[in-house]
Amino acid sequence: MAYTINPDRTKPWNGLPDLPIDAEIYEKVAIYEQLGNAKAALGRLQGRSIVIPNQGLLINSISLQEAKASSAIENIFTTDDELYRAYSQDQKQPVGAAKEVLNYREALWRGYEYLKGDQQIDIPYFVDTYRIVTGYNDGVRTPVAQIYIKEGGSGPNAGKAFYTPPRGAGVVEHKMNNLIEFLNDDERYSMDSLLKMAIGHFQFEAIHPFRDGNGRTGRIFNIHYLTKKGLLDYPILYLSRYILENKEDYYAGLAGITQRGSWDKWLLYILKAIEVTANMTYDKINDIVKAKDAIFQFLQTGTDITRPDTLSEALFTQPFTRVKHLETHYAENTARKYLDQLANMNILEKRMISGSAYYLNLELYRILSE
Repeated sequence: MAYTINPDRTKPWNGLPDLPIDAEIYEKVAIYEQLGNAKAALGRLQGRSIVIPNQGLLINSISLQEAKASSAIENIFTTDDELYRAYSQDQKQPVGAAKEVLNYREALWRGYEYLKGDQQIDIPYFVDTYRIVTGYNDGVRTPVAQIYIKEGGSGPNAGKAFYTPPRGAGVVEHKMNNLIEFLNDDERYSMDSLLKMAIGHFQFEAIHPFRDGNGRTGRIFNIHYLTKKGLLDYPILYLSRYILENKEDYYAGLAGITQRGSWDKWLLYILKAIEVTANMTYDKINDIVKAKDAIFQFLQTGTDITRPDTLSEALFTQPFTRVKHLETHYAENTARKYLDQLANMNILEKRMISGSAYYLNLELYRILSE
């Protein structure tokens, strides 16, 4: 067997093989065919995104949806209304699920900024991401942390160990250092970046270096690896939605490697996720741009609003707009007048929440909710 599997899921898998995996595991026609499809879709998305003048149009809206979906995988649920209202509050601290989702989004952007330039993926990158998504202040788990993955559901095995990650003095640190070296050294470990991302994601989840938040941290890493390798300029690949919609296959793929050494299904799953997500995001970008252009044309020809280009850009930075979001461009009374005018025309929907007015961009909200 080319890959040594986990002999006992109830005991720490200290025998988790170091990277790289044997080439014979992934050098297969089906995997390379799916790799080609994924790369083509990702390249098309990259080509489309770079022509958009205001990247904030994508960055804020799509990254919030990524954060929401990734959190939902961990059973952290929030509605779009709660999420967008919390984000548009700016200074007030959100609570509950909305806070968890916004923490994810913050980690998405902090890590992206951290890895710019010559900075390589390292332990501080992973620790900082973990701390932001969880709100904890610790780091890589200690040997005394009795971490194991439990069986879910309500069956006879519910609550029993489904998988026990490596444990012991220096064990987790060694395996994380091996993973980091594999990800950063493209000369010694020459492999297509999408395959590296898929393999690296499994390895991170198998190491399970933190006491919580490993799933969210690993999914954030996926996006950062693509931007670090120049496959995307910005972290706009909405990968968690595919995982959420195919959640059982995601966990079955991880378990298939540890229990049977079945890398094929995992690699095909991740590559398919990239292809589907890149195509979906490409279509979503086109829909957003068309909606933005239509509203701009209406503001320009059908109203007396000044600087219609500025207002249309602001309306598509996030689904909910407040008067204060426009105060750098318009006087407060003017901004309120314009927003009310658009609400009366049913372009926006005005909602009064706790005495504050929020204006919902109905077209952007519809597109992001699809």
